[in-house]
Formats: sequence, C-alpha cells, structure tokens
Amino acid sequence: MSAVWIDPSEPTAPSMNGAAAARLKIERESHKLEKRLCREVGRAITDFHMIEEGDKVMVCVSGGKDSYALLDILLKLRARAPVRFDLVAVNLDQKQPGFPEDVLPTYLKNLGVPFHIEEQDTYSIVKRVVPEGKTTCGLCSRLRRGILYRVADELGATKVALGHHRDDILQTLLLNMFFGAKLKSMPPKLVSDDGRHVVIRPLAYVAEKDTARWARHRAFPIIPCTLCGSQENLQRKQVGEMLRDWEKRFPGRVENMFTALQNIVPSHLLDASLHDFRNLKATGVASEDGDRAFDHEDFPAAQPSLPGLQVVTI
Repeated sequence: MSAVWIDPSEPTAPSMNGAAAARLKIERESHKLEKRLCREVGRAITDFHMIEEGDKVMVCVSGGKDSYALLDILLKLRARAPVRFDLVAVNLDQKQPGFPEDVLPTYLKNLGVPFHIEEQDTYSIVKRVVPEGKTTCGLCSRLRRGILYRVADELGATKVALGHHRDDILQTLLLNMFFGAKLKSMPPKLVSDDGRHVVIRPLAYVAEKDTARWARHRAFPIIPCTLCGSQENLQRKQVGEMLRDWEKRFPGRVENMFTALQNIVPSHLLDASLHDFRNLKATGVASEDGDRAFDHEDFPAAQPSLPGLQVVTI
C-alpha cells in the first residue's frame, strides 16, 4: 500500500481512527483525479484548439459515465478558462422502454446548467428495421447524429462536444484495422459529415478508468442503454476487453499506441495518396526519415507486469 502524505496542520496518522484515515485518503485521491482530468481535458482543448472565445458548446449527455464526466469537467474549466464560452447540455430521449425521463432533467436542473431534452422515438424505428439479434448501434447512431445536428442548429451551438475518451479512440482504430481494413480512428476535432458543425472530443486524452472512477466519486445517476448495452458480443466490447487485458499485462502499451496516433510517418506506410512513392528518386542527400533496410529495429524490451508472467514480444 502506498504511503499517504499527511499535512502537519492535520491530525497525524496515529491519532486518526481507521475510518477518518480512509476518508482522508479517498478525499486526496479524488482531488488528484480531478486535477488530472482537468489537466488532460485542458491539454486536449489547447492542443486541438477545440473551444474559442464566444463559443456555445453543446454537450451531448446520454446518461452514461463519460458524458456526465465531460459536462462536469467542462463546467469546472469554464470557471477559470482564458476564454469566455457557454455550455448547454442536450439529451436525446429515444423512448426506450423504461427510460427514466425525470433523471436527467432533475440532475441538470440541480446542476444549474442550461439544458434541452429532445424527444424522438428512434427506438421504435430501430426495432422495426433491424432484425432481431442484429447489431442496432449503426442505425441508432445515424438517427441520433442527424437529430443532434438539427438541435445544434436550433440552439445556435458553435461546437458539438461528445464524451469519447482515449480508449474509445483506440478501440475505433483497432476496429477499423481488424474489420474495415483502414488506418482510421476517432479524431479529437473534425467538421461533421454534413459540413455544418465542428465536433470536438475534449476527453481525447482521458483514460476510461478515470471517467469510471470520477463517475463513482461524483455518484452520477447513470442511465443504461437498453439498445446497445444489452448486446454483449459487440465487436467494440471485445476490442475494449483486449485493450484492458493488454494494459494489465503490459503497462504502457496502450499509452504507446495512443501516442503513436500523434507520430505518423506517411513515408513508412503504404498509402500512395499520402506519400508520392511513384515519383520517388534518390537525391544523394542524407535524411533521418530515409529507409534503414538493414538496421535492426531497436524497441524497448517488454516488461512483465506481474511476477512470473512470461514476456511475449509481438
């Protein structure tokens, strides 16, 4: 167990009972988590110039842990941001059976943030069109996207903020590689497919385990999705489990994968639309980016995360 630093002005560990010491440790860990979340979200906003002076940011709140965390952290950052911007929370009530209609309005009203609840029965459409047992996420997301873009227009939003985090981005990368034969992921900022909106993902640098911990700490009123949440064998879920297993067995591997997305070398891939292989000729000028066909690739050795774990190089 790691040691917990006790401020001299506070009771020392020996004089504290077990419950008080545990409570103090939880408070300090929660404070560290909050600082990390604010730092990583602020860094993503800065790196990708996500929010500008006078923006009205529409935060899509589904009732899941990630969108709750996104709204929560953006509210904290707005109070000390170098630019002035407004937030409006938007939820799409898709009329799933048993959806608790009062949960989000009550939460958002108590939070004191402007909000809009859009009611559209996409559930019936999805259940009617998609055969039983087939994945519903594709159609559901297309319907949801169109509705939310319309709402963004109606509310005068200049940015649409989604709660996708680092792990979502990596899952999308692997799904596209495994099943779509593309090197493509989920960008932190991009113009929408209708060309009329700028979509941002301020949680791009945030690990899912941190949004989960923050959701527990803040006791967000989580609303499960009865459409996609009930489909246990989704490819995305399987890829997510694989990433979590890698992170457990080989700490740092997932972070390296994410960093790799920010260190692209087109000349060392195979896409002729990104690098002019056809007209490539020797220049006689040495280059650090040139091919080193006979050099051994020197990668750091994999380290086992648990005693006795076999090191596997792939």
